[in-house]
Amino acid sequence: MAHGHKSNEKVVFVGDSRVKKAGMFQTPPDYTAFPGKSEAFIPNFLLKEWMVGCVVLVGFLVWVIAEPAPLGYPADPTNASFIPMPDWYFLFLYQFLKYPYVSQDYVLLGTMGIPGIMFGALMLAPFLDTGKERRFYRRPIASSLMLLTLASCVYLTVVSWDHYQHMLAENNTIPEHHERADKAREAIERGEPRPNPLKKAAAIIEADDPAMSIAQAQCIGCHAADFSGAVGPALIGVGNRMTQEEIAAIITNGSENGAMPHFNDKLSAEEIDQLAVWLAKQTQ
Repeated sequence: MAHGHKSNEKVVFVGDSRVKKAGMFQTPPDYTAFPGKSEAFIPNFLLKEWMVGCVVLVGFLVWVIAEPAPLGYPADPTNASFIPMPDWYFLFLYQFLKYPYVSQDYVLLGTMGIPGIMFGALMLAPFLDTGKERRFYRRPIASSLMLLTLASCVYLTVVSWDHYQHMLAENNTIPEHHERADKAREAIERGEPRPNPLKKAAAIIEADDPAMSIAQAQCIGCHAADFSGAVGPALIGVGNRMTQEEIAAIITNGSENGAMPHFNDKLSAEEIDQLAVWLAKQTQ
């Protein structure tokens, strides 16, 4: 090619100058061609992260389909024996909120303050920890915080689950989803349809009887507000299973297995007889 302005200067062509430069997208060189430079965040790194996220999401979907969430009975605010429990991934926070300085007067700190600090620190970690070292033993602060967080979550989860099992044993309570599964299995073995917990209970006979107020004051904690049964059996239809004398005896002395307490110290003989007569009429 020419280097000056003389007309008689020899011109040397490098390549074919008649071929125009293409206007299409030019593929940039791979990042490995630049020593010391990392992979491009967009789209290389981001695409890989999206693919990993999709695989994890599919795994969760398969898990949810294979092991569906256990369902209890419809919420009953009058059931005093019910022990509330969150899902397993919130057990650590559930146990954390039982401690005095993050509950009661400090519940705002426990529910919003400390979790906000933890998740905020997780989001700010890439901006706070900008070192190039990736080996965990060369990053003592980040590694220590990670191990401390994991150990705390595991410890709180185990303590919460042990306390829940202890409360079940202490109150002689069967979890609702276990009881629901047992009833469904027993119905299938008898050749009957699965019981529907959403089905409305049968109407109470003589709901305006004065004994109704006695039953509401003494019985709904175990037998539910509509007497369809909760911890104890359903009182609807108890007249088909027991006579008036048997009902009066079990109210007075309690059941033999101790599941039902005695009421001879809470109710008078007249009230027990009145309640037994009314319950014997519940034959639906």
